[in-house]
Amino acid sequence: MISIATIQQSTALAMAACVLLRSCHGFQIGVSRGVRIAQSSSSLRYNNNNLVPHHGHHGSSSSSTLRLRPHKSSITQLYSTTTSEGEEKTRILFLGTPDVAASSLRSLHEVTQTSPECPYEIVGVVTQPPKRRKRRGKEIPSPVGFVAEELGIDVLCPEKARDKEFLDALENEVKPDLCITAAYGQYLPKRFLATPKFGTLNIHPSLLPRWRGSSPVQRSLEAGDNPVGVSVLFTVSKMDAGPIVAQETLTIDENEQATTLLPTLFDIGTKALIEALPKVIDGEITMDTATVQDESLVAEAGMIDSSEGQLWPTKMSAVEMHNRVRGFSMWPGTFLYFQIGDGEGVEPTKVKVVESRVLEETAEPTDIIEIGPNKKKDGLRLVCADGSVLEMLKVQPATKKVMDAKSFVNGLQGRTVRWLSGEEDA
Repeated sequence: MISIATIQQSTALAMAACVLLRSCHGFQIGVSRGVRIAQSSSSLRYNNNNLVPHHGHHGSSSSSTLRLRPHKSSITQLYSTTTSEGEEKTRILFLGTPDVAASSLRSLHEVTQTSPECPYEIVGVVTQPPKRRKRRGKEIPSPVGFVAEELGIDVLCPEKARDKEFLDALENEVKPDLCITAAYGQYLPKRFLATPKFGTLNIHPSLLPRWRGSSPVQRSLEAGDNPVGVSVLFTVSKMDAGPIVAQETLTIDENEQATTLLPTLFDIGTKALIEALPKVIDGEITMDTATVQDESLVAEAGMIDSSEGQLWPTKMSAVEMHNRVRGFSMWPGTFLYFQIGDGEGVEPTKVKVVESRVLEETAEPTDIIEIGPNKKKDGLRLVCADGSVLEMLKVQPATKKVMDAKSFVNGLQGRTVRWLSGEEDA
């Protein structure tokens, strides 16, 4: 019979083996639960002496790093689990960073906890390193890092996915059979992709091959796409070009914004991924049997520049401006320059357009912005140069809070508002 003390000691050794902090390279592997590390001005200590201080060059003032004492048992051996039929479970490594990826991680973890016959387990999480919100403030983990710590999953935070220490740990300690990425935010090198025997799957929020790149939801809304969708695909060296495992489409409202659409698509994509995982693990779906993308249909979703947020009523239609408001709702937002009041010396006011809609009517072009003629009078009516009409429902003047159209008009005190065209006016 194995004693409780023996189990506790083995568990402590396993968790200690997972704690590898290399501040000089920005590489971290950490377990936040069950491990207590006390740091004094002169040393770092672990309460069972399995970790010893490792200082830099003599006389260096940099903080200590940790070095592991060798131990016969590996992390893989201590944490390996089996199904009820005695087969070893597939080892999954999850990579992600923002809130949408954290939601995907929770869903995957829930499946492993609620289904006894689940053929896989999550053995680790990779996410971007913690950030400091203030110069001397506390480091804040990414949303995925926070959820992983909450669920008791080992967290790896390499500065770069190509870092040698990270790739060594991946091959020698973590040993994943399959990797899953969801908005991780870093390019994965060939050495990484060669490690998991079942490959790496990615949740990408677009109907590939349309909108490959870093801003698929933003670009699809900007282009007025409907339906939109999400793809689950194998990752290859070329960005978002791997064969497709699953794809789901979604018809959306004409006023849907990226802020709400992105999490919806990731939820749908995560469900599609979970449905596909058993087939990937069984070998029914592989890199060779998945659907190859049609290169003739590729559209690139390039990174968004903040300058793209400016709306141009002289050059754009109401639909084009509305779609940009929808697509750029998360970042960088969209804006116009208003002239509030007539007379000399009136400075332009930068106004962010938070929410809008397109009216079916057309009107004689004018630069005057007025409250809508409808009964509710809940929109600022902007007539573009082509006669199409955009109603701005929520706006945010510079240095002010977001407000609805009525509140904006109430603050004008009868002054006329005009939109300005061209950089020379701004």
